[in-house]
Parts: sequence; structure tokens; C-alpha cells
Amino acid sequence: MVAYQNDVVAQRVTAEKIFGASSFKGKLPVGISEEFPVGTGLKSPELGRLLYRLPGSVGVDPQKLGEIDTLLQSTIDESMTPGLVVLAARHGKIFYHKSFGSQSYKGEVPMENQTVFDLASLTKILSGTAVFMRATEDGIIDLDDNLGSVFPVLKDSNKDSLILRQALSHSAGIKAWIPYYLETLDSESRVPDSIHYSSIFSDEFNIEVTDSLYLLSSYRDTIYKRIVDSELRKKADYKYSGLLFYLLPDFTLSNYGEDMDEFTKSNFYDPIGAFTLGYNPLEYIDPSIIAPSEEDDYFRMGRVKGRVHDMGAAMMGGVSGNAGLFGSAIDVAKMMQMYLQSGVYGGRRYFDASTLDRFNKRYYLDIENRRGLGFDKPQLESDRDSEQRPVSALSFGHSGFTGTYAWADPENGLLYIFLSNRTYPDMSNSKLVKENIRTRVQDLFYEAIID
Repeated sequence: MVAYQNDVVAQRVTAEKIFGASSFKGKLPVGISEEFPVGTGLKSPELGRLLYRLPGSVGVDPQKLGEIDTLLQSTIDESMTPGLVVLAARHGKIFYHKSFGSQSYKGEVPMENQTVFDLASLTKILSGTAVFMRATEDGIIDLDDNLGSVFPVLKDSNKDSLILRQALSHSAGIKAWIPYYLETLDSESRVPDSIHYSSIFSDEFNIEVTDSLYLLSSYRDTIYKRIVDSELRKKADYKYSGLLFYLLPDFTLSNYGEDMDEFTKSNFYDPIGAFTLGYNPLEYIDPSIIAPSEEDDYFRMGRVKGRVHDMGAAMMGGVSGNAGLFGSAIDVAKMMQMYLQSGVYGGRRYFDASTLDRFNKRYYLDIENRRGLGFDKPQLESDRDSEQRPVSALSFGHSGFTGTYAWADPENGLLYIFLSNRTYPDMSNSKLVKENIRTRVQDLFYEAIID
């Protein structure tokens, strides 16, 4: 390969071509040798990887992006979150990727584009839903299966006859959540008790919650039993619930012979080049680039950094389909772009287009349920207090408790990622949520589209 300039642009374009983000189509303007005469050149196709381009090249007004900068900076100035990273792409080309603020309000460590965040419920679409989609393609499950046949632990329970399609749409009447950790705290001191926890790892206490707090190895069965025994809501209308996703680690191990973290990393994240995506990132990522999630004074009694913020997932050893995934904005974007490209990324097919279509469909509009299967969808006009927004009915994504958001719109090729640690140092800080910062920024990106 010949690149005639040694500057930042030439280096970036050269790398993009090597990795297949853009195609080779140049020819030598001079002869190098008999083996490489004038006009020598190879053509290669684009492999559908994300690449960086100027806003104008993808029909985005660069002047409008200044309003986004202003809003994001005010988000930091008004202490809605210590820091954040935002990425936006159109037609597979990243035209905006910026970081604001710091990892904490003290400002010691600036937020950077490669900072890794606790993705919270983005786990549901980047991990849990991916497992469900793969299992349907492999013929292991069908969307019309009863939950008892998909998850043997639910056999003969009140959830046995519930349909998987309903459950993934959050319309099966399953309880919203269970605060498992409260039952493991000392009744007087309200700290983790000595019955359920040990400060030393052993066969009996082998679920690592922190580096000095290990949960009873049998407690995973207790979590499953709590899910099995939980009452159903009286009305099977739309109610967001993450309980089903807690059962996915056992499902993955039983059906694929791999732990869920290993399965998702080997089948999705590593092949797609999303090397920061994964569970328990302290095992493979420099802690200095991981944003802290909270100063926990109610369960883990210390800083939560590089360990899942969600208490239930923490009691599963950091791995669940509900929460636990970490990653940087660019790596979240790679998975979302793969979904946006109907299951293809980097020249490799991960899912059939028909699978994405089935999961990105609203099946229960008759009960005013906006959700797809695993994926969130835009608000319905009938939703109370809903505002008219520019996102299309084909768009999909999810939000996360820690201040994260990922959304893709097939109608205009727009991809949008918002990552923050708004729960640090205290998860009661809900300014970012109340001010609708994530969706307001998204709307400004839509307004910036000029073609």
C-alpha cells in the first residue's frame, strides 16, 4: 500500500482502508518496478465498518452541531453528571464524537472518547437480546414457546405458560424488579451480614461482589427462586421488567456450553472489534479509563468502579442479561451499527435480516405497548405526556439507569450513543433524566440533518 502523505488525515484514511471501512480503488501514478508498473492497483469492497467523516459529507449541518456542544456543556456545568461521551453517525460514518466533563466532579480525570462506562440496561439489547436472537436462529427457542420450556426453572410455576414473545415485550404480567440485596443486610447495622457474605473467597463464598465481599455460592439459586415465586401482576398490560433477563446466564450455559460473558464476547464483541464491550472489565481493561458509577453507602460500602452498579447483577457475579455490560461509545456504536445494517458488520453476518425485523416489531399495539422484543421503540401518540419527536417508527434502542442511551434509525441511517455516569457519586441525582437531556440531544441531531 502506498500513502503519499504522512499527516493525520492520511494516516486515518489508510487505517480505514486496511480495516475495510472504505474501499481501495487507487492506482499507482508512477512505476515502482517491473512488478509494480504505472496503473497498478487493487480494488476492494467496503466491509460496512464505521468510519469518521465530516458532517457535511453525510448531509449534516455542522453549524447546528454547535447547539449540541452548548447543551452538553451546560449538562456538565449544572452538575447533571460528572462527564459524558456522545457519538453520532449517519450511513455508517461518524460525524460527531466528543467527550465532556470528568470522571468525577473533582475533575481529576478528564472524560475521554475511549472512556468505558457501566452500560446498565443497554445490556438488554447488546447482550441479552443478542442471545435470544441467536437462539431463535439456531432453533433452540421459538418466540411462541412457553417460558417453562425456554427456562426449565420456571416449569410448573405461575410463569410456565407465559409466552416468550409477550415477556420480551414486557407485557406478560411479570413483576418489575426484586431488591434481592435487602434480604442479605444485617437488620440493625444495614451492612452485608456474615450469613450471606465473607471477606475471603472460598468454595462456599465464591460470588465476587467486591474485592473484599464474597456472596454465598448458593445464592444464585435463591435469586432464581425469588423470580420463580414472584407474583404476577393482576393485569398483563405493559410493564417494564428485567427479571427474565436474569435467567440468561444459565440458559446460555445449558444450551451453548459457555458462560454468558464468554459466549457474547466470542460470538459478537471480539469478532466485531468491540474489545471494550464485556462483563467485569477489571479483568481486561485498565481501571483508569473506566468511569466510576457511585459511592455506595447502602450495600457495597465503597466506590463502585469497574463493577456493575445494578445490585442484582452484582449478586450474579457481575453477569446477567439485565445489566452488567461495560463498554466505550465507539464499541457500543459497532453493535448498534450491525443491527442497523440488518445484522452485517465488517463483512460478516451476525444475524439474518429477518431476525432483526422480528425483534424490531411491535406486537402489542392493541394494548398500547410501544416495545419491540427486547428493543425499546418510540413513544406512541397515545402515551400520556408524550411529545412529538422526529424519531421514526422503525427506530429502536434502549436507555440505561446509569445515564446511558443508544438508538438507531433505519429510516435515515442515524445512529446515536450517549454515555454518562450520572449516578456518580449518588444515584439520587436525577437531573439528567428530568431534563430529558439524552432525547433533547438526539432531537438536535435530527434537526441538523439537511438532506
